[in-house]
Amino acid sequence: MTVHASPRPVIADRRMVLATDLDGTFLGGTDDARARLYRWIEENRASVGLIFVTGRDPAFIMQMCREEGLPWPEYVVGDVGTTIAEVRPDGHVDPIPALEQDIADRWGEAGPQVAALLEGHPGLTLQPTAFRYRVSYDLDAAGFDPSAKQIVADLGHDWLISDNRYFDVLPRGVSKGPSIRRLVQYLNIPEPRVLCAGDTLNDLSMLVSGLPAVAVGNSEPALLAELAGHPTVYHAEAHGAAGIMEAIAALDLHDIPKGA
Repeated sequence: MTVHASPRPVIADRRMVLATDLDGTFLGGTDDARARLYRWIEENRASVGLIFVTGRDPAFIMQMCREEGLPWPEYVVGDVGTTIAEVRPDGHVDPIPALEQDIADRWGEAGPQVAALLEGHPGLTLQPTAFRYRVSYDLDAAGFDPSAKQIVADLGHDWLISDNRYFDVLPRGVSKGPSIRRLVQYLNIPEPRVLCAGDTLNDLSMLVSGLPAVAVGNSEPALLAELAGHPTVYHAEAHGAAGIMEAIAALDLHDIPKGA
């Protein structure tokens, strides 16, 4: 199966590039709104590039595209920014070594050490997926002991809580924002043509990275509080996919026919 079947210019030459979170953003909103956005992307592949910027891992992304009919991205910033990869024509996600080496160097072999120090920590349940450069937990906010934050900081790494449900341990200085900027620079995409879209705190570094951005209408209150006063962020009224379409039109990034 060829997932990038239609001929299209290189991504840097297109009118705009959507760099979007998945859960709550690209996957958010009504069925009808998602269908409109996905159809619009497919009809405008020659002028619209697509990058997924997500906490999800490549296996999940490929599954969603194959089984749920999502438009295939051309690049992926996954695993909360610790994966930077290209999507091959056959649908496999290939990490880009030139962009990931610094991430690998910052992380080293920290995974087992992090897991050992946080084993049994109140409010944290280790996620079963074996990530390469992160350790991730489901978070029980009511039972969480915040001393986990200092444990992670003392190891020289960063912690991130998002949607009050997830606790991620990441290499110091690595998250969605720095990684999408690295990829945009690597691909020579003009920054004003990029639209970053998100809805939770793990999108914060991407939305305030200086690239044009939208916080969709269903964004978590903690994210909106952090975004106050950031001039490059558009606050959509519509939720999820419809909020992305709203921002594209409001920021005049691409033509959107009425009813699209």
